[in-house]
Amino acid sequence: MENKMMGCAVLAFGLMFLVLNASGRPSNDISCTDALTSLLPCQSFLVGSGPASPPAACCLGAQNVLKQATTPEVRKVLCECFKKAGKDMGVKPEKAKQIPDLCKIDVPVPIDPDVDCSKIP
Repeated sequence: MENKMMGCAVLAFGLMFLVLNASGRPSNDISCTDALTSLLPCQSFLVGSGPASPPAACCLGAQNVLKQATTPEVRKVLCECFKKAGKDMGVKPEKAKQIPDLCKIDVPVPIDPDVDCSKIP
């Protein structure tokens, strides 16, 4: 189970900026664990051991996380969660940066492992 959660964490890094800019969308807040679980299908893509593009389930998970990160507080918590998980699991930043384009999701901020989560709106 711990290995599965760590795998989810890898996926989450690339999508953290999707979460960070999801203001104004109706839904319940999402926890770190729930977000990581939603992003599990992205794991092999983000670490570079899978397909050349993220699977449809990855994009669906990213959209789900985006819709549920409704407050600045939740987005900041998820940002920290994703930064730690991405680092621990070896997410390749260049793969993470491809998620918005490949999943056709608008992300108005750059995807960067050095983001300051305390400044997330």
